Amino acid sequence: MASVKAHSVDEITQLMNRTPLFMTDLSPEALADNPELDAIRALQYEGTRAEVAQGFRESGNECARGKLWKDAKEFYIKALAALKAKRSEDESGLDLNEEEEREKEREIEEACYVNRALCNLELSKFFFTLIQGLCEHPTHGATYGVMPQTSDGNIENYRQTTLDCAHTLQLNPKNVKAHYRSGQALSSLARLDEALDVCTRGLTLDPTNAPLKALLNKTTSAKELLDGQGRKRQERELLKKREEGMLRAALMARMIRTRTTGQPPDMEDTAIKLVPDPLSPTSTLVFPVVLLYPLHLQSDFIKSFGEEQTLGGHLEYMLPLPWDEKGEYKDVEAYMETVAGGLVKVGKKVPLLKVLSGGKVEVVDEIVRINVVPKARAAEWIEEVKRRKGKA
Repeated sequence: MASVKAHSVDEITQLMNRTPLFMTDLSPEALADNPELDAIRALQYEGTRAEVAQGFRESGNECARGKLWKDAKEFYIKALAALKAKRSEDESGLDLNEEEEREKEREIEEACYVNRALCNLELSKFFFTLIQGLCEHPTHGATYGVMPQTSDGNIENYRQTTLDCAHTLQLNPKNVKAHYRSGQALSSLARLDEALDVCTRGLTLDPTNAPLKALLNKTTSAKELLDGQGRKRQERELLKKREEGMLRAALMARMIRTRTTGQPPDMEDTAIKLVPDPLSPTSTLVFPVVLLYPLHLQSDFIKSFGEEQTLGGHLEYMLPLPWDEKGEYKDVEAYMETVAGGLVKVGKKVPLLKVLSGGKVEVVDEIVRINVVPKARAAEWIEEVKRRKGKA
């Protein structure tokens, strides 16, 4: 008590901060030149390689029980490093049974690798979500080989898990934990064939292992689902190619010229189609058509204009135009631009197929564009178009 009274409060606080049990300052400066800490560090490294590694292993196990996965991983790394270190002079002078020491070291190494694999799994935030999501919510549209919202760090943790498990199985091919943890990591990496293989091999060692059985079942379900999605995707792609081929053949047979630009308009599902059956040569071609009213900067859109339909048939229900206050569009004429840059008249009673075939006009970005002008002002508009194009 007298020794305590001989020091001030600040001095006592300073002394306590140098005592490992009471330290609050963990800065490099505070940790340097501390005899108490140096003594503890020296105790950690006293003994044979196996004893030093076992000390780190036990510290790692303690952290793992407390779910301090990052700290536990560091201890296992130190344990493995201790096993690879050269024997100290003190250890070399000991009368050791070399075979027993090698067995101890092998056992510690196996345990550290498989436990570090567990740490890597637990450090991954995206733990096994891919397989669970596929099995529990198969309509969410997961894609084979892709892990949504998985960071590079998580992927690396899973890969490191597979490597640690591989090291474990090299030391002991019968380690069931290594098979299970490797299966978890491979499944989360969407390497499902490998996951199924390692689960199957693990169950040959322990046929009643419930976690391995559950993992095998989930991975099998995910594999079947993804294989089914792959087949459906291939079928859809094949059907789309057949439909595109039939459409190209129909356009060529009708001598309809088409062209695409670098920036086509966003028309969603609007496109040239064969209806009712896109795979039948007897189906009818339908076109998206834009009616432009250039003298009034207005337009109308016809989503499905059949090749046998006429412009007049559509104008019957479209006229009079709601914005035509002067009634100028009671009698109209229609024109399309030609490939050469001129104009061709579109007869109101002429089927669209006759207008488009022959190669004089072209369908750009799958949209037919027809200019509609009042008949009384048609000549005026034509002269204006020629003037703009320098053909007057």
